[in-house]
Amino acid sequence: MNILIGFVSIEGQTRKIAEKIAEHVEKAGHRAVFFNVTSMAEYALERPEAVILCAPIHAGRYPAPFVDFVRRERDFLKSVPSAFVSVSLFIRSEFEEEREEARHFPDTLMAETGWTPGRVLNAAGALRYTEYDFFKRWMAKRLAAREGAPTDASQNFEFTDWAELERFVSDFLAGAKA
Repeated sequence: MNILIGFVSIEGQTRKIAEKIAEHVEKAGHRAVFFNVTSMAEYALERPEAVILCAPIHAGRYPAPFVDFVRRERDFLKSVPSAFVSVSLFIRSEFEEEREEARHFPDTLMAETGWTPGRVLNAAGALRYTEYDFFKRWMAKRLAAREGAPTDASQNFEFTDWAELERFVSDFLAGAKA
């Protein structure tokens, strides 16, 4: 099966998640078509038979190019088995209301675009302190301190649950073949 792994990444963690998904798809004997939706290129000469899309939440929204892609490709996305990985640090918050908000970010995307994926995973992202400018590092440290998250700006911290991601992809692949 040809499976499109489409993504948008702001700081790199969503791309890393998409790469892990593509690796898992290939290990399972399928062909992964890895595609950055911001490239605006045509993603394949032949249409993929399934799709897994990944996008991060920043300032409460998915990146506009991702939303535009989903809107533009809505009919195709509805015609094949599809899944969505929403990447947000809120999903690992110590505050239930923030975790609940993160769980509903995909609902907003679905309402905006008309696409309802068959499966949705809310995955935690990363704090990439060493890549932030002064202001972003300062803000991230303040938010992290409030959450009880690491604040050592000399290193980066990944919160993605790789085992959960692998289970999600395995379940998607099993359902897509059925």
